[in-house]
Amino acid sequence: MRTVLHGARIFDGTRMREGMSLALSGETVEALAPEAEARALDGSHVELSGGILSPGFLDLQVNGGGGLMLDGSVDEGKLTRILDAHRHLGTAGLLPTLITDTRESTRAVIETGIRAAQKQLPGFLGLHLEGPHLDVRRKGAHDAALIRPMDDADLELLCHAARHLPVLMITIAPEAVRMDQIVRLKEAGVIVSIGHSDCAYETALSAFDHGVTCATHLFNAMSQLGNRAPGLVGAVLDRPVAAGIIADGIHVSAPALRIAFAAKQDEGLFLVTDAMAVAGTDLDEFTLGGRKILRREGRLTLEDGTLAGADVSLPQALRYLKGHTDLPLETLLAMVTSRPAKVAGLGNSHGALAAGRRADVLHLTDGLTLAAVWHGGELLQKEEGEV
Repeated sequence: MRTVLHGARIFDGTRMREGMSLALSGETVEALAPEAEARALDGSHVELSGGILSPGFLDLQVNGGGGLMLDGSVDEGKLTRILDAHRHLGTAGLLPTLITDTRESTRAVIETGIRAAQKQLPGFLGLHLEGPHLDVRRKGAHDAALIRPMDDADLELLCHAARHLPVLMITIAPEAVRMDQIVRLKEAGVIVSIGHSDCAYETALSAFDHGVTCATHLFNAMSQLGNRAPGLVGAVLDRPVAAGIIADGIHVSAPALRIAFAAKQDEGLFLVTDAMAVAGTDLDEFTLGGRKILRREGRLTLEDGTLAGADVSLPQALRYLKGHTDLPLETLLAMVTSRPAKVAGLGNSHGALAAGRRADVLHLTDGLTLAAVWHGGELLQKEEGEV
Protein backbone atom coordinates (compact mmCIF):
# COMPACT_ATOMS: atom_id res chain seq x y z
CA MET A 1 0.00 0.00 0.00
CA ARG A 2 1.41 3.35 -1.07
CA THR A 3 1.01 6.46 1.10
CA VAL A 4 1.91 9.86 -0.32
CA LEU A 5 2.49 12.81 2.01
CA HIS A 6 1.99 16.34 0.65
CA GLY A 7 2.11 19.89 1.95
CA ALA A 8 5.21 19.98 4.17
CA ARG A 9 8.84 20.81 3.66
CA ILE A 10 11.00 17.68 3.67
CA PHE A 11 14.27 17.33 5.54
CA ASP A 12 16.01 14.45 3.78
CA GLY A 13 18.71 13.99 6.43
CA THR A 14 21.03 16.58 4.94
CA ARG A 15 19.04 19.47 3.53
CA MET A 16 15.57 20.91 3.38
CA ARG A 17 13.59 20.16 0.22
CA GLU A 18 10.82 22.49 -0.97
CA GLY A 19 7.94 21.66 -3.30
CA MET A 20 8.39 17.92 -2.87
CA SER A 21 6.15 15.09 -1.68
CA LEU A 22 7.13 11.86 0.02
CA ALA A 23 5.91 8.47 -1.21
CA LEU A 24 6.01 5.53 1.19
CA SER A 25 5.54 1.96 0.01
CA GLY A 26 5.08 -0.56 2.79
CA GLU A 27 7.95 -0.23 5.25
CA THR A 28 10.25 1.73 2.96
CA VAL A 29 10.51 5.12 1.31
CA GLU A 30 9.61 4.83 -2.36
CA ALA A 31 10.60 8.29 -3.53
CA LEU A 32 10.87 12.00 -2.95
CA ALA A 33 9.14 13.48 -5.97
CA PRO A 34 7.96 16.90 -7.18
CA GLU A 35 4.47 17.51 -5.82
CA ALA A 36 2.71 17.51 -9.19
CA GLU A 37 4.35 14.22 -10.14
CA ALA A 38 3.57 12.65 -6.77
CA ARG A 39 -0.11 13.59 -6.99
CA ALA A 40 -0.45 11.37 -10.05
CA LEU A 41 0.59 8.29 -8.07
CA ASP A 42 -1.94 5.69 -6.98
CA GLY A 43 -2.45 5.17 -3.26
CA SER A 44 -3.57 7.05 -0.17
CA HIS A 45 -2.79 10.77 -0.28
CA VAL A 46 -2.34 12.68 3.00
CA GLU A 47 -2.58 16.48 2.99
CA LEU A 48 -0.44 18.21 5.62
CA SER A 49 -0.89 21.87 6.47
CA GLY A 50 2.74 22.97 6.49
CA GLY A 51 5.43 21.92 8.90
CA ILE A 52 8.35 19.59 8.26
CA LEU A 53 8.69 15.92 7.37
CA SER A 54 11.82 14.44 8.92
CA PRO A 55 13.39 11.01 9.21
CA GLY A 56 12.45 9.31 12.47
CA PHE A 57 14.81 10.36 15.23
CA LEU A 58 17.60 8.11 16.56
CA ASP A 59 18.81 8.04 20.16
CA LEU A 60 22.01 6.22 21.09
CA GLN A 61 21.59 6.53 24.87
CA VAL A 62 18.23 5.49 26.41
CA ASN A 63 18.21 3.94 29.87
CA GLY A 64 14.48 3.34 30.08
CA GLY A 65 10.96 4.48 29.34
CA GLY A 66 7.33 3.58 29.79
CA GLY A 67 7.92 3.14 33.52
CA LEU A 68 10.77 0.63 33.10
CA MET A 69 14.56 0.72 33.31
CA LEU A 70 16.84 -1.52 31.28
CA ASP A 71 18.30 -3.95 33.81
CA GLY A 72 19.07 -7.63 34.30
CA SER A 73 15.37 -8.47 34.62
CA VAL A 74 14.49 -7.19 31.15
CA ASP A 75 12.80 -9.59 28.76
CA GLU A 76 11.48 -9.02 25.25
CA GLY A 77 8.14 -7.78 26.61
CA LYS A 78 9.75 -5.15 28.83
CA LEU A 79 12.14 -4.13 26.07
CA THR A 80 9.19 -3.70 23.70
CA ARG A 81 7.50 -1.43 26.24
CA ILE A 82 10.58 0.79 26.41
CA LEU A 83 10.84 0.92 22.62
CA ASP A 84 7.14 1.74 22.25
CA ALA A 85 7.31 4.59 24.75
CA HIS A 86 10.07 6.29 22.78
CA ARG A 87 8.54 5.60 19.38
CA HIS A 88 5.53 7.72 20.42
CA LEU A 89 7.97 10.46 21.40
CA GLY A 90 9.42 10.51 17.88
CA THR A 91 12.38 8.15 18.37
CA ALA A 92 12.21 5.59 15.57
CA GLY A 93 15.33 3.71 16.63
CA LEU A 94 17.38 3.58 19.79
CA LEU A 95 20.14 1.84 21.69
CA PRO A 96 18.67 0.67 25.01
CA THR A 97 21.38 1.49 27.53
CA LEU A 98 22.44 -0.53 30.56
CA ILE A 99 24.22 1.54 33.16
CA THR A 100 26.82 -0.03 35.45
CA ASP A 101 25.58 -3.39 36.72
CA THR A 102 26.81 -6.85 37.65
CA ARG A 103 28.39 -9.22 35.16
CA GLU A 104 25.30 -11.45 35.43
CA SER A 105 22.91 -8.59 34.63
CA THR A 106 25.10 -7.47 31.75
CA ARG A 107 25.08 -10.97 30.29
CA ALA A 108 21.29 -11.22 30.70
CA VAL A 109 20.73 -7.91 28.91
CA ILE A 110 23.04 -8.96 26.08
CA GLU A 111 21.20 -12.25 25.58
CA THR A 112 17.84 -10.43 25.57
CA GLY A 113 19.26 -7.98 23.06
CA ILE A 114 20.43 -10.78 20.79
CA ARG A 115 16.92 -12.29 20.82
CA ALA A 116 15.43 -8.86 20.13
CA ALA A 117 17.73 -8.46 17.12
CA GLN A 118 16.81 -11.91 15.81
CA LYS A 119 13.11 -11.06 16.09
CA GLN A 120 13.68 -7.56 14.69
CA LEU A 121 11.79 -5.78 17.46
CA PRO A 122 10.57 -2.45 16.04
CA GLY A 123 12.94 0.35 16.97
CA PHE A 124 15.68 -1.87 18.40
CA LEU A 125 19.06 -0.88 16.94
CA GLY A 126 21.36 -2.71 19.36
CA LEU A 127 22.70 -2.03 22.85
CA HIS A 128 24.73 0.60 24.66
CA LEU A 129 26.58 -0.63 27.76
CA GLU A 130 27.49 2.41 29.87
CA GLY A 131 29.90 0.84 32.33
CA PRO A 132 30.89 -0.87 34.54
CA HIS A 133 34.42 -0.07 33.37
CA LEU A 134 34.44 3.57 34.50
CA ASP A 135 36.28 5.86 36.91
CA VAL A 136 34.58 5.95 40.32
CA ARG A 137 35.71 9.58 40.67
CA ARG A 138 33.30 10.45 37.84
CA LYS A 139 30.59 7.94 38.66
CA GLY A 140 27.61 10.31 38.53
CA ALA A 141 24.55 8.23 39.48
CA HIS A 142 26.31 4.90 38.79
CA ASP A 143 26.71 2.52 41.72
CA ALA A 144 30.32 2.87 42.89
CA ALA A 145 30.29 -0.65 44.32
CA LEU A 146 29.77 -2.12 40.84
CA ILE A 147 32.40 -0.09 38.96
CA ARG A 148 35.49 -2.17 38.14
CA PRO A 149 38.30 -2.62 35.59
CA MET A 150 37.72 -4.72 32.49
CA ASP A 151 39.07 -8.27 32.71
CA ASP A 152 39.49 -10.99 30.09
CA ALA A 153 36.03 -12.46 30.77
CA ASP A 154 34.43 -9.03 30.22
CA LEU A 155 36.33 -8.62 26.98
CA GLU A 156 35.20 -11.99 25.65
CA LEU A 157 31.58 -11.28 26.58
CA LEU A 158 31.67 -7.96 24.72
CA CYS A 159 33.24 -9.51 21.62
CA HIS A 160 30.55 -12.23 21.71
CA ALA A 161 27.85 -9.53 21.91
CA ALA A 162 29.36 -7.61 19.00
CA ARG A 163 29.15 -10.70 16.79
CA HIS A 164 25.41 -11.09 17.40
CA LEU A 165 24.05 -7.54 17.76
CA PRO A 166 23.51 -5.10 14.88
CA VAL A 167 25.15 -2.35 16.96
CA LEU A 168 27.09 -2.51 20.22
CA MET A 169 28.32 0.69 21.83
CA ILE A 170 30.15 0.71 25.13
CA THR A 171 31.18 3.60 27.36
CA ILE A 172 34.53 3.13 29.09
CA ALA A 173 37.03 5.18 31.06
CA PRO A 174 40.62 4.57 29.90
CA GLU A 175 41.61 4.35 33.57
CA ALA A 176 39.64 1.08 33.75
CA VAL A 177 40.49 -0.43 30.36
CA ARG A 178 43.85 -1.26 28.81
CA MET A 179 44.68 0.19 25.41
CA ASP A 180 45.10 -3.29 23.91
CA GLN A 181 41.56 -4.09 25.08
CA ILE A 182 40.27 -1.02 23.23
CA VAL A 183 42.05 -2.25 20.10
CA ARG A 184 40.45 -5.67 20.46
CA LEU A 185 36.99 -4.16 20.94
CA LYS A 186 37.42 -1.95 17.91
CA GLU A 187 38.49 -4.93 15.80
CA ALA A 188 35.42 -6.85 16.98
CA GLY A 189 33.15 -4.08 15.68
CA VAL A 190 32.30 -2.42 18.98
CA ILE A 191 31.75 1.36 18.99
CA VAL A 192 33.94 2.43 21.89
CA SER A 193 32.90 5.68 23.58
CA ILE A 194 34.79 7.46 26.34
CA GLY A 195 33.00 8.83 29.38
CA HIS A 196 32.66 8.83 33.16
CA SER A 197 36.40 9.47 33.17
CA ASP A 198 38.80 11.76 35.01
CA CYS A 199 41.56 11.12 32.50
CA ALA A 200 44.12 13.65 31.34
CA TYR A 201 44.02 15.17 27.86
CA GLU A 202 47.00 13.05 26.78
CA THR A 203 45.37 9.82 27.97
CA ALA A 204 42.23 10.65 26.00
CA LEU A 205 44.30 11.21 22.86
CA SER A 206 45.93 7.80 23.33
CA ALA A 207 42.48 6.23 23.67
CA PHE A 208 41.41 7.90 20.41
CA ASP A 209 44.53 6.57 18.71
CA HIS A 210 43.70 3.03 19.87
CA GLY A 211 40.09 2.98 18.67
CA VAL A 212 37.80 5.22 20.74
CA THR A 213 35.61 7.11 18.25
CA CYS A 214 32.98 8.75 20.43
CA ALA A 215 32.36 10.50 23.74
CA THR A 216 29.39 9.96 26.07
CA HIS A 217 27.29 12.97 27.17
CA LEU A 218 29.93 15.64 26.56
CA PHE A 219 30.77 17.81 29.61
CA ASN A 220 28.99 15.51 32.07
CA ALA A 221 30.93 13.09 34.30
CA MET A 222 34.34 13.86 32.79
CA SER A 223 37.49 15.89 33.43
CA GLN A 224 36.84 19.49 32.44
CA LEU A 225 38.68 21.98 30.25
CA GLY A 226 41.38 23.89 32.13
CA ASN A 227 43.97 26.36 30.90
CA ARG A 228 46.91 23.99 31.48
CA ALA A 229 45.06 20.69 31.79
CA PRO A 230 42.51 20.48 28.94
CA GLY A 231 41.08 17.22 30.28
CA LEU A 232 38.67 14.96 28.45
CA VAL A 233 36.40 17.85 27.45
CA GLY A 234 39.35 19.59 25.81
CA ALA A 235 40.41 16.42 24.00
CA VAL A 236 36.92 15.86 22.57
CA LEU A 237 36.63 19.48 21.43
CA ASP A 238 40.13 19.40 19.96
CA ARG A 239 39.91 16.17 17.96
CA PRO A 240 37.51 14.90 15.26
CA VAL A 241 35.64 12.39 17.41
CA ALA A 242 31.87 12.23 17.66
CA ALA A 243 30.13 13.17 20.90
CA GLY A 244 26.65 12.80 22.29
CA ILE A 245 25.29 15.76 24.23
CA ILE A 246 22.22 16.36 26.40
CA ALA A 247 20.38 19.57 25.52
CA ASP A 248 17.91 20.03 28.37
CA GLY A 249 19.24 23.25 29.89
CA ILE A 250 20.22 21.30 33.02
CA HIS A 251 23.09 19.00 32.08
CA VAL A 252 24.87 21.58 29.91
CA SER A 253 24.35 25.35 29.99
CA ALA A 254 23.39 27.22 26.83
CA PRO A 255 26.79 29.03 26.61
CA ALA A 256 28.65 25.73 26.95
CA LEU A 257 26.49 24.24 24.20
CA ARG A 258 27.30 27.17 21.92
CA ILE A 259 31.03 26.82 22.67
CA ALA A 260 30.91 23.11 21.84
CA PHE A 261 29.12 23.73 18.54
CA ALA A 262 31.64 26.41 17.63
CA ALA A 263 34.54 24.05 18.38
CA LYS A 264 33.09 20.93 16.75
CA GLN A 265 32.60 22.26 13.25
CA ASP A 266 33.35 18.78 11.91
CA GLU A 267 29.65 17.94 12.50
CA GLY A 268 30.59 15.51 15.25
CA LEU A 269 27.93 16.43 17.82
CA PHE A 270 24.64 14.54 18.08
CA LEU A 271 21.83 14.66 20.63
CA VAL A 272 21.01 11.99 23.18
CA THR A 273 18.29 12.01 25.82
CA ASP A 274 19.88 9.79 28.50
CA ALA A 275 16.21 9.04 29.19
CA MET A 276 15.06 7.08 32.22
CA ALA A 277 11.98 5.08 33.21
CA VAL A 278 9.74 8.17 33.42
CA ALA A 279 9.93 8.85 29.66
CA GLY A 280 6.46 8.70 28.15
CA THR A 281 4.79 8.59 31.60
CA ASP A 282 3.59 10.93 34.35
CA LEU A 283 5.57 9.13 37.06
CA ASP A 284 7.22 11.41 39.60
CA GLU A 285 9.70 8.85 40.95
CA PHE A 286 11.19 5.41 40.30
CA THR A 287 13.98 3.22 41.63
CA LEU A 288 17.44 2.62 40.21
CA GLY A 289 19.38 -0.25 41.79
CA GLY A 290 17.32 0.09 44.92
CA ARG A 291 17.85 3.87 45.11
CA LYS A 292 14.98 6.32 44.73
CA ILE A 293 15.11 8.71 41.75
CA LEU A 294 12.99 11.86 42.02
CA ARG A 295 11.38 13.69 39.08
CA ARG A 296 11.00 17.40 39.80
CA GLU A 297 10.49 20.22 37.25
CA GLY A 298 12.30 18.50 34.40
CA ARG A 299 15.14 17.24 36.59
CA LEU A 300 15.89 13.65 37.68
CA THR A 301 18.04 13.25 40.77
CA LEU A 302 19.02 10.87 43.50
CA GLU A 303 17.76 11.93 46.91
CA ASP A 304 21.12 13.64 47.53
CA GLY A 305 20.64 15.84 44.45
CA THR A 306 22.97 13.98 42.06
CA LEU A 307 21.69 14.12 38.49
CA ALA A 308 20.43 10.70 37.39
CA GLY A 309 19.75 10.71 33.67
CA ALA A 310 17.55 13.26 31.95
CA ASP A 311 13.86 14.05 31.62
CA VAL A 312 13.80 15.26 28.03
CA SER A 313 12.61 13.98 24.66
CA LEU A 314 14.46 14.65 21.41
CA PRO A 315 11.79 17.12 20.17
CA GLN A 316 12.11 19.00 23.48
CA ALA A 317 15.90 19.07 23.10
CA LEU A 318 15.57 20.43 19.57
CA ARG A 319 13.26 23.19 20.77
CA TYR A 320 15.74 24.09 23.52
CA LEU A 321 18.56 24.39 20.98
CA LYS A 322 16.36 26.38 18.61
CA GLY A 323 15.70 28.89 21.38
CA HIS A 324 19.27 29.13 22.70
CA THR A 325 21.53 28.83 19.64
CA ASP A 326 21.61 30.19 16.11
CA LEU A 327 22.20 26.77 14.55
CA PRO A 328 20.49 26.25 11.18
CA LEU A 329 17.39 24.07 11.18
CA GLU A 330 19.14 21.49 9.00
CA THR A 331 21.93 21.18 11.59
CA LEU A 332 19.45 20.73 14.42
CA LEU A 333 17.60 17.96 12.60
CA ALA A 334 20.81 16.25 11.47
CA MET A 335 21.83 15.90 15.13
CA VAL A 336 18.91 13.52 15.72
CA THR A 337 18.87 11.75 12.34
CA SER A 338 21.84 11.42 10.00
CA ARG A 339 24.58 12.11 12.55
CA PRO A 340 23.64 9.38 15.05
CA ALA A 341 22.98 7.06 12.10
CA LYS A 342 26.56 7.64 10.94
CA VAL A 343 27.99 7.08 14.43
CA ALA A 344 26.09 3.80 14.73
CA GLY A 345 27.08 2.66 11.24
CA LEU A 346 23.45 2.69 10.10
CA GLY A 347 23.66 5.37 7.44
CA ASN A 348 22.49 3.01 4.70
CA SER A 349 19.16 2.28 6.40
CA HIS A 350 18.32 5.01 8.93
CA GLY A 351 18.55 8.75 9.40
CA ALA A 352 17.52 9.85 5.91
CA LEU A 353 14.49 10.06 3.64
CA ALA A 354 15.55 8.51 0.36
CA ALA A 355 14.40 5.66 -1.85
CA GLY A 356 14.94 2.33 -0.12
CA ARG A 357 15.39 3.72 3.40
CA ARG A 358 13.06 2.80 6.24
CA ALA A 359 9.71 4.58 6.19
CA ASP A 360 10.21 6.06 9.66
CA VAL A 361 8.87 9.58 9.26
CA LEU A 362 7.93 12.41 11.60
CA HIS A 363 5.67 15.36 10.90
CA LEU A 364 6.89 18.32 12.94
CA THR A 365 5.35 21.75 13.26
CA ASP A 366 7.52 24.72 12.34
CA GLY A 367 8.06 25.11 16.08
CA LEU A 368 9.44 21.53 16.22
CA THR A 369 6.50 20.07 18.09
CA LEU A 370 5.69 16.47 17.18
CA ALA A 371 2.48 16.26 15.12
CA ALA A 372 2.50 12.73 13.66
CA VAL A 373 4.66 9.60 13.51
CA TRP A 374 4.89 6.98 10.79
CA HIS A 375 6.94 3.95 11.81
CA GLY A 376 7.67 1.40 9.10
CA GLY A 377 5.07 3.21 6.99
CA GLU A 378 2.34 2.83 9.63
CA LEU A 379 0.76 5.89 11.28
CA LEU A 380 0.93 5.70 15.07
CA GLN A 381 -1.77 7.28 17.20
CA LYS A 382 -2.61 7.56 20.86
CA GLU A 383 -5.74 8.59 22.72
CA GLU A 384 -7.80 11.42 21.27
CA GLY A 385 -5.92 11.18 17.98
CA GLU A 386 -2.69 12.60 19.40
CA VAL A 387 0.69 11.15 18.56
